[in-house]
Parts: sequence; structure tokens; C-alpha cells
Amino acid sequence: MAIRTMPSYPVKCTSQDCPHEAAFKIASRWSDGVTHELKTYFLACEACGSELFAKALEKKAACRLTANESLGDPEVFELTRGHRDRQLVRRQELEARPHSAS
Repeated sequence: MAIRTMPSYPVKCTSQDCPHEAAFKIASRWSDGVTHELKTYFLACEACGSELFAKALEKKAACRLTANESLGDPEVFELTRGHRDRQLVRRQELEARPHSAS
């Protein structure tokens, strides 16, 4: 019996009404003390990345955690087909936070 592979499909940007394919995963490192994973906020194309990163910062700020949970700041990772979260390359230069007015 031949093993069939699942066909690949385009992963779209999660910005509303954006027709482009996602190039990045915007996520925070999350743990409950036992399990560690990336908590995904958005999948973003290059054009929507900055806007969605800013929204991820807002979403992270609104998160409530239990006593054993930890949640890092949002980070940007290259979305690479066939790679697991721990294999994704972080793109720190795309994580420019907006400057607050003093």
C-alpha cells in the first residue's frame, strides 16, 4: 500500500481581507511549567507584518495567566513549510516596537 502525502496548501495572512500568503508567524513563547510552545497570535504577509505585530503586543498585554504560566513578548518567525515551531528562524529585526510619545 502506497503512503499518500497530504497536498500542500497556501497559508494566508490572517489580516482581514488580505489576499497574500503568510511569510511570518507572530507568536510568544508560552509555558505552563511542563509544556513549552509558541502561542500564535497571527500569520502575516510582509505588508501586514508591522500592523499585526503591534496588535500582538496589545493581545499579549491583555492576557491573564495562571500561577504556573509564563508568556514571553511577541516575536516574529519566518514561516517555513514543513518546519516545526522550534525550527523556525526568528526575525528580530522585524520586531521594531512603536516608539511611545513622551
